[in-house]
Amino acid sequence: MRRTLTRLPALVLAVALAGCGVFGKEIDLTENWSAARLYAEASSELDSANYAKAVEYYEKLEARYPFGRYAMQSQLDVAYAHYRADEPEAAIAAADRFIKLYPQNPYVDYAYYLKGLVNYNRSVGFLDRYVPTDASQRDPGSALDAFVDFSVLVERFPDSRYAEDARQRMLYLRNNLAKHEVNVARYYMRRGAYLAAANRANYVIERFQRTSAVESALEVLIDAYTALGKRELAADAKRVLDLNREAGRFASDEPEPGDVSLARKLWDYLSLDEN
Repeated sequence: MRRTLTRLPALVLAVALAGCGVFGKEIDLTENWSAARLYAEASSELDSANYAKAVEYYEKLEARYPFGRYAMQSQLDVAYAHYRADEPEAAIAAADRFIKLYPQNPYVDYAYYLKGLVNYNRSVGFLDRYVPTDASQRDPGSALDAFVDFSVLVERFPDSRYAEDARQRMLYLRNNLAKHEVNVARYYMRRGAYLAAANRANYVIERFQRTSAVESALEVLIDAYTALGKRELAADAKRVLDLNREAGRFASDEPEPGDVSLARKLWDYLSLDEN
């Protein structure tokens, strides 16, 4: 009898610990939460910059309540949470998933816009946040992706509330892409690859008209033709440069678009607070 009594507290303790999740299964405090509560808690975590916890709640909401506006909204918020957490690949994947699942949704323009912003910000390196540099000297890959994303948005949703900002960013990106090509042409000049430099400069003049880079491209073209012994071509390029300078036809640099204040949860769009 004494042995049984001495083992009973240990048995009770083991049962209690198991209930607390010590021996495997954890207690999920959200198990009985409604879709509205899950969404509210996830939104609160997102507002507090607890992005991992916010994503966890949003994904639970979608898994438990896959139909309805809360689940649809959660997918957009997940994309935004990854964006704010500096997780570009995850943000783009979440936005693409929404586009694939809801291609005719009236808020799909937000997904395209968010993709553009993610790639736009990816083109700015870590050091650029602290030490300003010439954006045209960076790898243009992400800038090109952003340009395409914004182009799709503007083409498919010209009346979107995001379209005007997307257009401004496209102008800025296009100008930087043109300047990048000029930098490449100058690199060829330094290496003595004058024909390659001339071809690159001509590419800028033909493909990036009405950008500030055209003036620099003409300067490179004059130097390249001169180095190649193509005096007549160099003189023609010099004449074009002088005429346009005198007429004031060269475009100015596009100002960098400012930061945007994204509607993080589109609450007013989906009217979730009315249900």
